[in-house]
Amino acid sequence: MTTTPRTEAAAVKHGRTADQLCSTGLRNQWYAVCPSDFVEPGGMRRVTRLGEDWLLFRRSDGTLHMLEDRCPHRGARLSLGKHLGDRIACWYHGVEVDGHGTVTSVPALPGCTIEGKSLVANPPVMEAGGAVFAYFGDARHPEPVEMVLPEPLTSEDTHAILCYAEWNVPWRFAVENVLDPMHGAFLHHESHTMADGDTQARFRIRETGRGFFFEKTDQRGVNFDWVELCRTGVDWMDLEIPYPPSAGPGGPFGIVGMATPIDERSCGVFFWRYRRVTGWQRDTWRFLYKTLIEQRHWQVLEQDRVMLEGLPADADQAENLYQHDLGVVRVRRMYRTEAEKQAAALQG
Repeated sequence: MTTTPRTEAAAVKHGRTADQLCSTGLRNQWYAVCPSDFVEPGGMRRVTRLGEDWLLFRRSDGTLHMLEDRCPHRGARLSLGKHLGDRIACWYHGVEVDGHGTVTSVPALPGCTIEGKSLVANPPVMEAGGAVFAYFGDARHPEPVEMVLPEPLTSEDTHAILCYAEWNVPWRFAVENVLDPMHGAFLHHESHTMADGDTQARFRIRETGRGFFFEKTDQRGVNFDWVELCRTGVDWMDLEIPYPPSAGPGGPFGIVGMATPIDERSCGVFFWRYRRVTGWQRDTWRFLYKTLIEQRHWQVLEQDRVMLEGLPADADQAENLYQHDLGVVRVRRMYRTEAEKQAAALQG
């Protein structure tokens, strides 16, 4: 796991309304940005996250940096520039910016007043579980909050495999989909793991110190029977699906999920598939997953993608919800309340 320092320019500079925050993501927390292997040593990659354009670049020694994709001189995209090892040279006029957002050189005018100044936002970054994480703060909260990663990504007795995709759906739709366990018994009924169990159920919300469980009251360990939403500096969801002995060692199959806004209409989804295995059991589980099970799981995710991308953008404005939707209602209210709080703080 690697980190990079922060500069004064790293805060998200522009205030947003509550509606904009709900659309492009809450601030003052960490988000998964992309798989780590998206940026090779000595390479760089442009990404859009939370409605803003960013440049990820990695030194040859593996150190990762993240910069606002905007040259401080004339606003050109740094991602069109040249990777110089520990800095990026803008293609437009050659202005060089290091990984901390500081202008190190203005070749056309040595000694220029912008040299030595931190003028490019550079969010703190961290790598874990095969993914890059970044902190997105607002003007009042530039310093990163503590992030406690999901246990399956840090535990020595658990092996997690990251699967990443980009969906053309608002990020909140992806979160709400996981907070809706009952869809597993219908949308995924033909899958290899969710064909069992009753198609009727009662649900409850159970509070925890880090979020809440949304769970069936009359069925456990049969299908997609519960999900926990956790807020630990980064928002994530955890769930388990029972596995037959033929799927190898490790007990229940777990999934840690995250959704990161790309913009108002699309998001990146991160699903770590995990089991509690060590030693030879870890090797057996990974072999079975890569050779047999992974393709089936992508088929399940494809069902989610097709369903969610088929929803109209205003689907959540004309609904008739019932008891099974308590988890969806709860997460909507939670995020709306936080968005209004953040927007009000920036306007105060």
